Amino acid sequence: MPELRLIDRSPARPETPEITDVEAAAMARAVPNLFKRWGVTDAQACTLLGGISARTWARWKLGGSGRLPRDLRARLANLMAIHKALRLIFREPERGYAWIAAPNAVFDGRSALEVMLGGELTDLMRVRRYLDAERGAW
Repeated sequence: MPELRLIDRSPARPETPEITDVEAAAMARAVPNLFKRWGVTDAQACTLLGGISARTWARWKLGGSGRLPRDLRARLANLMAIHKALRLIFREPERGYAWIAAPNAVFDGRSALEVMLGGELTDLMRVRRYLDAERGAW
């Protein structure tokens, strides 16, 4: 019978890259411009950013995002990934910006924006995964 031997413990959480404060602040500065291009209203922006207050969103538009908790950092990362995927898929940036609000059969006739306005982080991730899959087919 083979001898059993003890193996080294692995960390409970695999090493995952953290979004640094500098990266989070840069994404927060970029989001107001991105939302403007997408035609996102102030109320929609607050929903996409996890239910931040209108007052907080107004500060963001002036360049002051303040403290960015983990959920908000994840939302920003997904929004930037969606933007990047659209820039890679569409040669003309305006087509990518318009795609966000256009009805899409993949989302049962709803637009990507409507899906994302479900308010959950997973709604943003759903759109991101779809675009990543579309991009990956190339």
